[in-house]
Amino acid sequence: MIKIQNVNKYFYKGESREVHALRDINLEIKKGEFSLFNGPSGCGKTTLLNAIGALDSVDSGEIYLGETEITGLNEDARTSLRLNEMGFVFQAYNLVPVLNVEENIGFIMKLRGFSDSEIKARVQEVASFLEIDTKLKSLPNTLSGGQQQRVAVARAVAAKPKIILADEPTANLDSKNSLKLMDMMRSLNEKEDISIVFASHDELVIDNVRRVIKLKDGALVED
Repeated sequence: MIKIQNVNKYFYKGESREVHALRDINLEIKKGEFSLFNGPSGCGKTTLLNAIGALDSVDSGEIYLGETEITGLNEDARTSLRLNEMGFVFQAYNLVPVLNVEENIGFIMKLRGFSDSEIKARVQEVASFLEIDTKLKSLPNTLSGGQQQRVAVARAVAAKPKIILADEPTANLDSKNSLKLMDMMRSLNEKEDISIVFASHDELVIDNVRRVIKLKDGALVED
């Protein structure tokens, strides 16, 4: 599903290269994987996740999602790819504060042009699965951190993307809610055959994925 070939990424200060953030990354992630980019802060795991998600560009190399070379797309095409093929779960949840839970979950589906009846049915389905169906009319600021993160997961999965990219999804959760979230995401992975790739240094996440890809100083050191 994802093929990464000889990818390099630099962060610049002025015109000089300050940090070699990704160093000659070569990697394949197959459909249906439940995988993790792991390593200490600054190792490149979030940078690599953002590159796969077409949220950030690279300086050299190619990244493919299926037959599509992400690195060769213009910004409009990258935006369309993110909308139609990918789901994102961020550490900070990134929920829309003025929309209730039902509207937040259905937001991507609405952007993609699903009918109101399709959105309502799918929102109910994923909300029930993630045990937030009693909160559909609530605003995000009335929910606990664990509930908000489940809304973010529901939004990511609602439009049935090919892949979900999750950056430190357990960072703001206690161990009980972290484990519950991982159990739910693994069940979604198995039930809907959605590939899920995490970036995290949380030991609980490490213990619950099927593949750990370790990075250090921007290089892939263990798989």
